[in-house]
Formats: sequence, structure tokens, C-alpha cells
Amino acid sequence: MHADEVDIDAELVQRLVAGQFREWAGLTVTEIPSSGTVNAMYRLGDSLTVRLPRVPGGVDDIGKEATWLPRLAPLLPVEIPVPVALGEPADEYPWRWSVNRWIDGDLPVAGTTSTTLGTELGELVREFRKITLPDAPAAYRGGPLSEQDAGTRSALRQLVGWIDVEAAMAGWDAGLAAAPATGSVWLHADLMPSNLLVQGDRLLAVLDFATAGTGDPACDLIPAWNLLTGPARTAFRAAVDVDEDTWIRGRARALSMALIQLPYYRETNPGIAANAQYVIDQVVADVTGAPA
Repeated sequence: MHADEVDIDAELVQRLVAGQFREWAGLTVTEIPSSGTVNAMYRLGDSLTVRLPRVPGGVDDIGKEATWLPRLAPLLPVEIPVPVALGEPADEYPWRWSVNRWIDGDLPVAGTTSTTLGTELGELVREFRKITLPDAPAAYRGGPLSEQDAGTRSALRQLVGWIDVEAAMAGWDAGLAAAPATGSVWLHADLMPSNLLVQGDRLLAVLDFATAGTGDPACDLIPAWNLLTGPARTAFRAAVDVDEDTWIRGRARALSMALIQLPYYRETNPGIAANAQYVIDQVVADVTGAPA
């Protein structure tokens, strides 16, 4: 997926674990199929996972999660992956890596209309906003929406002939025209379907806190367009209880992420590309008034 990506496989993970954590040396290592773009994930035995950065940009996230996940876990209404050990760089692998608890669950499917899931996602976002832990990092993509303008417009130019660029541009411009955030709150900042676990229509867990921190409350509204539709989106909005400007900024943030992802991952990550196309279709339908 990336020019600077390192090679990782199950055999490498087995050697790293055996070399640094002898108590787990005999456990089976199995790759976890994932559309994740920054980290490789492997299951270790029945109750653990191993998380290894693929690219230099993900290296600092390992230490960040080790610091913040234990503090955030008791404040959130669902499970999150708390690290149980940190691996160190080795001759075969250059960066820190983590061992975490395994959490059972299924990935939700984009297009869900479950009002239960919509409400529980909204309640999760509301609980994030209540967090007051000091010295919080800045959330990735959590600053003013205008910071995403150049990248978003560049992606739109690449997608001419592929999507309804005019409608997508209208959705983006509406976000820029909305009143900006008046304060920062704690955010997950990457509530993609691949970072959620469910059982049926109940929310069980939230994964991958590399982007977490404080920023624009609109950042955590993206599930409304990358996962939910119809009654579920309505239930989500009612549960998060945000004003119209924040809602429109949230739609623009979901759109910006999707527009940038689609041309970048179209050939290398079908899962991310498919979800990006879904988001664009949802936002275009919202902007034009067409059926989603």
C-alpha cells in the first residue's frame, strides 16, 4: 500500500514474540485479515493480538496508545484494546510493537439501518466529549476544517469522471462555510467501520486509538456517512445532539477522508476504497436530495 512499508509476516511475528516474551513463544500466530493501512495485526494464541507498524508514520502511535488506553478504558462505555506488553526493535524489525488483549466481535457492514447501533454509537461519541483527562494530545485531523482543503481539492481533481465532482464539491464547500468549532473535546477521530466491533446490532468495542486526542467535535460524526443510513443515521444524530453547523462539518470531514482515500487505495486496498466510495455516494445523495 505504501512505498515505505516494511515486510511483515506470521513467521517474523513468531520470532519476535519468542525472542522477547518466552511465556508466549509456543502460541500460534495467525494474520488477522484487515483493511488497516498503518498497522499489521496478528492473533497470538486465543487471547492476545500483536500490533506492528507497517510504516514510519505509525511508530509513535505504539507509545501513545500504551500511555492513553489504560486511562481511557474506564471512561468509555465499550471495550477498547489495552496493551499488555510492548515489544522492542530487533534486528529483523526496526520499531516498537505491542501485544494487546483479543476482543471478540464482528465488523459492522456499511449501510446498516439499525437504530440500536446508531444510538449506541452516538452515546459513545457523547461519552468521549465528557472526558477531561489533562495534557491530551491533539487529535489527528482535529484542527480547523480548512487544513484539509488543499488535499481534498487535489483528490477531487483526480476523481473527475469517477464520481459526481460537482456535488462532492458542494458538500465540501458547505462544510467550509459552516460555523467553526468553538472548542475542543476528546475524540477517537477515526470511527471507521474497520475500527468498530459489534455483536448483532450492539456495539461491543472500539479499536485503534492512534488518532485520538482533542479537537473539533465534528470529527467523530463520520460514522453517520461511513456506516449508517436511514433510521440509524437519524438515531445517531439524536444521540450525539449536535447543531446543524457541526453536523455539516462532520459530513464534510467524512467526505474529505473518502475523497483522499479513494484514488490512493483504489488499487491496493479494496476494503478502504469500497468504503470511501460508499461515503462519497452517501454525501452526494445527501447534497443532491437523491435516494441514498
